[in-house]
Amino acid sequence: MPPDDWHLTEDLDGFLARAGDFLRSRPASHTVPLTVTETLRTGGTVEYGAETPVFGSVGPAGGVRAAFFHTPPHRLYLTALTPEDADALASRLARLGHRVPGVIADQDTAAAFADAWARHSGATPALHQRERLYRLGTLTAPQPFPKGRSRFADERDRERLVRWHGEFVAAVGNVPAGDSGAWADTRIAQGRVTFWESPDGTPVSMAGVTPMVAGQVRVAPVYTPAPMRGRGYAGAATVEVSRAARAAGAAEVLLFADLANPTSNGLYQRIGYRPVADFAVYDFPEPEPGPDPDPDLGQAPAASEAGDPRA
Repeated sequence: MPPDDWHLTEDLDGFLARAGDFLRSRPASHTVPLTVTETLRTGGTVEYGAETPVFGSVGPAGGVRAAFFHTPPHRLYLTALTPEDADALASRLARLGHRVPGVIADQDTAAAFADAWARHSGATPALHQRERLYRLGTLTAPQPFPKGRSRFADERDRERLVRWHGEFVAAVGNVPAGDSGAWADTRIAQGRVTFWESPDGTPVSMAGVTPMVAGQVRVAPVYTPAPMRGRGYAGAATVEVSRAARAAGAAEVLLFADLANPTSNGLYQRIGYRPVADFAVYDFPEPEPGPDPDPDLGQAPAASEAGDPRA
C-alpha cells in the first residue's frame, strides 16, 4: 500500500473522530491506546517530552483498520498491522524524519514493523521485552491469603506513592516519568491505587488501575518494594483492585505481565487471569553517524526537504 494512505495528525479529537469506533470495537486488544488517548483527552497526566504527540490511522473514516500513537520520548504504539501496512508506515515516518525510539505491539506486528524500520531508517532493532496480555475470568483469591486489609491510597500516602512510582519505573526500565508527583495526585484524586496493608497498618504493596474506557480497565502498575516480596502481598493487592474494578462495572479487567517473570505470570493465572495475546517491545538505537558527505558527490537534503515529522 502507498505510504501516504496513512493519515497522520497531531489533533487528538480529529484522530478519535476518525479512529475511535475502531479502537472501541476491540477494547481488550486496544486497551493501551484507549486509556492513553482518554487520559490525554481529559487533561490527565501522560509524560512526554518537548515533541508533540502524533496519532495515525489507515483506512477511510468509518473504515479504519489500524492505528498508532506516539508520545515522544516513549516508543511508538501500534494496533495490529499487516506486514504491508507496517512497511508503509515505517516508510512514511522515516521519510518525514520522525524519530522512533522503539515500538510496542502484538508480537507479529512488532516484528514486522521492526524489520520495516530497519530497512527504511538503517536502525538495528533490539528486542527489549516480551509481554502477555491477560483478561480476568473468575477471580480467585490465592491461598494462603496474607493477613491484612486493602484500602485506597489517599493524601497521607502521597510521599510513598511518589517514591514507589519512581522505583517501579526504574525497575521495569521505562523512560523516567516527568513528574511522579502529578502521577500520584491524579490517582489519589480518582481513587485508582489500592494498597495492601499489613495488620499494623503499614502499606506493603500497591496495585493501580486505569480509567474505565469502552468498558475496560487495566491493572497497572503492580509494585511491592523488594524487602516485602515473596509474602503474597502483590497477589492480595491485585485481587482487591480487580474486585473493585468489577464492582465498578468494568466488563473487561486486563493486565500485562513480563514473560521473563514466571512468578508474576503464575500468580496472575492462579487468581483468574487468562492469556489474550503476546506482545513484543523493540528498541531502535540510532545508527552511528557516518563520515561527512564528499562535496563532490552532493549533500544530504536540508531539513525542510526531509519533511516535517509532525505532518
